[in-house]
Amino acid sequence: MTDTSAAPTPAAQTPATPPPAPAVTSRRWLIFAFLTVALWGVWGAFAGISAQRGFPETLVYCVWAVTMILPAVIVMQREKWKLDRDPKSIFYGLLIGLTGAGGQMILFYAVTTGPAYLVFPIISLSPLITILLSFVLLKERTSRLGAIGVVLALIALPLFDFSPQGFSFAQGSTWFPLALIIMACWGVQAYFMKLANTHMRAESIFFYMMLSGLLLAPVALAMTDFSRPINWGWDGPWLAAGIQMLNALGALSLVYAFRYGKAIVVAPLTNAGGPLATAVISLLIIGVVPGDLKMVGLALAVIASALLATAP
Repeated sequence: MTDTSAAPTPAAQTPATPPPAPAVTSRRWLIFAFLTVALWGVWGAFAGISAQRGFPETLVYCVWAVTMILPAVIVMQREKWKLDRDPKSIFYGLLIGLTGAGGQMILFYAVTTGPAYLVFPIISLSPLITILLSFVLLKERTSRLGAIGVVLALIALPLFDFSPQGFSFAQGSTWFPLALIIMACWGVQAYFMKLANTHMRAESIFFYMMLSGLLLAPVALAMTDFSRPINWGWDGPWLAAGIQMLNALGALSLVYAFRYGKAIVVAPLTNAGGPLATAVISLLIIGVVPGDLKMVGLALAVIASALLATAP
């Protein structure tokens, strides 16, 4: 027989706390997604300056890894250093960090063996991997408008970096599988970023991302050609630090966007919105006029962003 003597009467029961309104949750993911777009848009407009001024991209990676420390410390301090340390959290965190940073390591080599105008369009399709994994494994769905936005974003992404110079293996064929590996790494990273947010704190995810970036910094140092002149002035590592801080903050806001939003929507929105913001900033500040294909990509990205932002 079940003892019910301690059970409260219906009148004495405390009402359950109502769940947060869906509209508030929706706006929260959208705020972080657009914050990511803004930060990565500004970063993308100035990211090439460091290499142009004699500071190698491999060292830029090392600077970026260091800039991840400050936001990681701030968010962990806010959480009173409650780092998720169970085996599953450590696995998720390091997997997210290493696929992201590892993809960047491979990219350094891929652009030296193949044409950048083909490597980057292939890499830009990484949200396709995220969408497929989220659709099949997480059972994520969106509305018809959202689906149209996803498709338009995927079409727009390769157009940002593609140049119609013909598909050629003249520079060797190793770049093509490398580009596919990078695409897979970044697509898988975004999927697990969403999956991990259901198990662990977003702050812990970012902490492990920071740790992974630092772990691979020696690899970037080993890839650096120190026989060439390197700009160690203020417009070398210090300017790179300011630019890469935008990248680090964008990565942090992306983690929160995946925490509150669907990966099937967040991935294409942020990946298409970032280059869109970069193109607008480059046009307004630097005066760079996009080519015809990029203009088509920009138009599609605008429509896709609007649909993804407003779709229920």
